[in-house]
Amino acid sequence: MKKVKYLGLITLILVLVVVLAGCGGNQAQKKAEKAKEQAYIQIKGSDTEVNLVQHLAESFMKDSDIKISVTGGGSGTGIAALINKKVDIANASRTMKDSEIKQAKENNINPVRIVIAMDGLSVITNEANPVEALTVKLLGKIFRGEITNWREVGGPDLPISLYGRQSNSGTYVYFRDHVLKGDYSAEMKRMNGNAQIVEAIKNDKAGIGYVGVGYVVDERGNEVEGISILNVARDENSPAVSPLKPENVKTGNYPLARPLNQYTNGKPEGAILEFIKFELSDKGQDIAIEEGFYPVSPQYQELNKKNLGLE
Repeated sequence: MKKVKYLGLITLILVLVVVLAGCGGNQAQKKAEKAKEQAYIQIKGSDTEVNLVQHLAESFMKDSDIKISVTGGGSGTGIAALINKKVDIANASRTMKDSEIKQAKENNINPVRIVIAMDGLSVITNEANPVEALTVKLLGKIFRGEITNWREVGGPDLPISLYGRQSNSGTYVYFRDHVLKGDYSAEMKRMNGNAQIVEAIKNDKAGIGYVGVGYVVDERGNEVEGISILNVARDENSPAVSPLKPENVKTGNYPLARPLNQYTNGKPEGAILEFIKFELSDKGQDIAIEEGFYPVSPQYQELNKKNLGLE
């Protein structure tokens, strides 16, 4: 009788061991799956940033098991994807609107901003156009449709052709808010991306458009053929300066200097933090320079330290 009782006890212990092992295995499997999920980063947004971040991701993945997917679609698209929990990082060449932040928080998303590089937003014309410099005020009048012929600003007798971005673009919003301070002309051709604007203006002697500086210089930092990059003055009493000189962007002397942003849900952790640290490292900032952009300026370095918890 005792033997039967002992056998029953042993059987019960074995069953418990198997069950607990199974539970442990399930927990281990769940942890492994979670780690796998964290090792895959989805990034979406700004067309201005897409090539830069793709280059950064490719360089980072060479020495890491973390996989990264980078797509464009515009800053508004990337921000919407973050709000709807579809991506890990939103690229944005503008800051989030108050309405977007409110919407994010209503969806239990806490947007945290990181600046990964600086852009000298460039105003470009066809290389045949002799106009070399304009003030911000004149640019506003041109893109609002108040100045319609190049002769009004010292150029040839040609009707001005306007090229800009679509409304989901952060560059569209930035240029509207900082230069036009009003509505774009209904005559402006709305293009899908920076590269399209560059190609259009190469083929239009009357054209003018705005693009990220990384799209108008080659790997050596020289202007791409077929276009001219205008010098821009803050006002009539200020010198017109070029976005091609890093010091103009770094000091803010170039009036269209702007930060290139990324947004995450809360302070980045794990794989996301690893990648962002790489972007801000010396190697990452060198890649920004290779892509035609500029390193993060000191004021935004302080913002990054705060938002990354590295103070």
